[in-house]
Amino acid sequence: MRKVELSYILATSSGNKRIRNPLIELLAAVRASGSITAAATAVGFSYRYVWGELKRWEAELGRPLIVWNKGQPAQLTPFGERLLWAERMAQARLAPQLEAMHAELERAFAVAFDENAQVQTLYASHDDAVAALREFAAAGANLHLDVRFCGSVEAIQALNEGRCAVAGFHARPRAGAMARQAYRPLLTPGEHKLIGFAERAQGLIVAPGNPLSLRSLGDLVARKARFVNRTLGTGTRLLLDELLDEAQIPAKAIRGYDDAQPSHEAVAQAVASGEADAALGIQAAAQRHGLDFVPLETEHYYLVCLKTALDEAPMLLLRKVLQGPQWQARMMQVPGYRPLLSGQVLSLKASLPWWNLPPKRAQKRA
Repeated sequence: MRKVELSYILATSSGNKRIRNPLIELLAAVRASGSITAAATAVGFSYRYVWGELKRWEAELGRPLIVWNKGQPAQLTPFGERLLWAERMAQARLAPQLEAMHAELERAFAVAFDENAQVQTLYASHDDAVAALREFAAAGANLHLDVRFCGSVEAIQALNEGRCAVAGFHARPRAGAMARQAYRPLLTPGEHKLIGFAERAQGLIVAPGNPLSLRSLGDLVARKARFVNRTLGTGTRLLLDELLDEAQIPAKAIRGYDDAQPSHEAVAQAVASGEADAALGIQAAAQRHGLDFVPLETEHYYLVCLKTALDEAPMLLLRKVLQGPQWQARMMQVPGYRPLLSGQVLSLKASLPWWNLPPKRAQKRA
């Protein structure tokens, strides 16, 4: 099977919304004109160049493209005709997607040419409020957040490796040894600064009407419910492990503990499709899929950056957006969320009460 590569160019005038291919344009010109010379004129190249390109493509594809009869009009071979047909079919089928992609590229590059625009890269644990913030900040403050959703641990690692300027993670206020073990090695007081963002509910995502009457993790075991988990490194997987540890429920007792999905949306879809009876996730994902939600825990979702970035223009603008009443009102519209010290710079040790617990004490409490 032949592979396809896509490319685009920047232009000062309104561009062609079709994906262009030099070979297809040459073949179309030959077919329309019946002459290599006329085709070369039509595409703006010399006869020698067009002839050479056609020969090169024949060698590359291993099939003839042109019927090369001296003294006769140039014609496409059946293979050349099929190439033109395939391109027309693909362009017709993909037209809506291509127009959308074209518009999105133009919007993205408009930001690059806007001297007043600010761009900030943010790696974050999957979160509906972060997704809403991306749209809100772009529309209202010309702040464009390049959001990459990943696990909480990976997000902070990306910050420390210089791959982003801000990271998003979540933890329970009373989180124990597992959260301490996961996050503390990645965060350094004085070097990292927390920025308040949100409080959100996590709980069981279940089928409409909660037919198995699932109210706790213990019910998952008692009713042998099919569970779908989150992947390793995600804050939700860490939350589940802490809750299981506190309830003294072994992971192997959860049917489907090893069946992992990458996002709240994915686990909600698994429940909605009947592949699972329950998942641990956020209320907004459950509501989007018409599912029921059983709250289990309240978490704090934080943004974190390096102290040196606090006074940079994109960060100052982000904090201003977060502190604004318009954004906080918008966040309240996301099911299961409310603002929590949004935009305020916080201390690691003060905000994460398990930070200073000695390892033995933290293990005992976990």
